[in-house]
Amino acid sequence: MKSTINFGYLIFLSVVAALGGFLFGYDTAVISGTIARVTQLFQLDTLQQGWYVGCALVGSIVGVLFAGILSDKLGRKLTMVISAVLFSTSALGCALCADFSQLVIYRIIGGVGIGVVSIVSPLYISEVSVAQYRGRLVSLYQLAVTVGFLGAYLINYQLLAWAESGTQLSVDWLNKVFITEVWRGMLGMETLPAILFFIIIFFIPESPRWLIVRGKDLKAVNILERIYNSITEAKSQLKETKSVLTSETRSEWSLLMKPGIFKAVIIGVCIAILGQFMGVNAVLYYGPSIFENAGLSGGDSLFY
Repeated sequence: MKSTINFGYLIFLSVVAALGGFLFGYDTAVISGTIARVTQLFQLDTLQQGWYVGCALVGSIVGVLFAGILSDKLGRKLTMVISAVLFSTSALGCALCADFSQLVIYRIIGGVGIGVVSIVSPLYISEVSVAQYRGRLVSLYQLAVTVGFLGAYLINYQLLAWAESGTQLSVDWLNKVFITEVWRGMLGMETLPAILFFIIIFFIPESPRWLIVRGKDLKAVNILERIYNSITEAKSQLKETKSVLTSETRSEWSLLMKPGIFKAVIIGVCIAILGQFMGVNAVLYYGPSIFENAGLSGGDSLFY
């Protein structure tokens, strides 16, 4: 069966969905290069600075809470479109905001986008993937998140270097966004990948599994046929998915206490807790600030 799989198409679908992970990573890490400048411009105290850094997490909580409902009601594809709109709105709003309150509101909107995409993008990849490649393809999402971190740091570094080079732009608002208040450009540059994500989503199909759940078998078979390059295999996958859906039962908490499942859950929870206790989030958000306090210049701190 491996030889009949349209692997190029499968990679394309996965990469498009994983682009949401890039936006997740960029939106999370870009804040690190703007803290000092935003604090100075708006005269923030310590509490306000912490709120500026962490307010997107409030939006993320909201996004996660509603992502499952949206993806089940509207479909995976339309939910990703919504997340792209949220990211675009957040980026443009942050770049053009008039005061600190507006900046926080637009950061929260971006946080909602993070929460939504963190659920729907890996879900979409898992539902379009062939079983034997599913784990590797879903991992593309996490890779994209990390690339997003790197992209944010590199763009922050380049924009700051440009702003400090003495360049002046003829258009006043562009000069403000990219030179005199360069933090606006750092946050606003997310608009480019967000718009790309928005556009390219329209070139991918809906999740076959969601279509089957909605009774749209013909559309699901057409998509599966393109993935497997075989109408026979597509119909086989349709029957298999329907069989799984039919046999699904309501979740019971008692299942978590079964020896194998309980052990896996405990290990997963411990890894998640340790991932937070190691302090990686503090470095993501405050890395440049830490280096600046160690004596490096603004540009060098972003580079390191």
